[in-house]
Amino acid sequence: SAPGRFADYFVICGLDTETGLEPDELSGENFEQTPLRRTFKSKVLARYPENVEWNPFDQDAVGMLCMPKGLAFKTQADCREPQFHSFIITREDGSRTFGFSLTFFEEVTSKQICSAMQTLYHMHNAEYDILHTPATNDKESCSSTGDCNGTSVSKLQRFNSYDISRDTLYVSKCICLITPMSFMKACKKVLEQLHQAVTSPQPPPLPLESYIYNILYEVPLPPAGRSLKFSGVYGPIICQRPSTSELPLFDFPVKEVFELLGVENVVQLFTCALLEFQILLYSQ
Repeated sequence: SAPGRFADYFVICGLDTETGLEPDELSGENFEQTPLRRTFKSKVLARYPENVEWNPFDQDAVGMLCMPKGLAFKTQADCREPQFHSFIITREDGSRTFGFSLTFFEEVTSKQICSAMQTLYHMHNAEYDILHTPATNDKESCSSTGDCNGTSVSKLQRFNSYDISRDTLYVSKCICLITPMSFMKACKKVLEQLHQAVTSPQPPPLPLESYIYNILYEVPLPPAGRSLKFSGVYGPIICQRPSTSELPLFDFPVKEVFELLGVENVVQLFTCALLEFQILLYSQ
């Protein structure tokens, strides 16, 4: 049986520099997109511990759900704010485990990856030129109107492009906690403080491994009806578990549901749930 730990795994997902850039087949073929807008396959780079007997690690599921859109590449001109999301893994016996992921961007230091991205851009632009070269008898009309495909191609090449001699390449990376209960706010704070410690010019008070070990082995699940306070990298983290006489644990802000769907849609969904209709949510 599970020993009642707050978290079972700490996981890192991202770019495997040894295998290089692999197209993400789950996202479908998107070769018409510029290389910076394509999705590439992400992998589980590390996890700790290797395995726990009460919660076997599902590498495929965790890897896909940590980074559902695969790897994303950006340059210094793009917005690179960290993004947080959660997911649930439901097993065949109906048991659940919860995942909380913080995705951020870090600079690509591998020259091979940078060169590969540059090569993809050369190939993309060359193919675009072939497909959109104006016919010979249209050249005069193009030059007279000043609106020809050649101009469009040059604009396209400058837009969202990558030049290895000019641009800094960044790739998405993810840190994740796998937990037996859905303490979303506490897990988000843990991951955000770990990320802050990695990106801060000043080292944290203790080695990062100490904080990860603490969250995995020394922080227990709070008993029903009790609160738990433990130390993060830069401050205390608090979570509360409802008692058996209260509503089940729901640590997500309901406000976001209304912001994303609107009041009318939420009322309609609530009505469908009360009437026991089947509900399908489709999302990008």
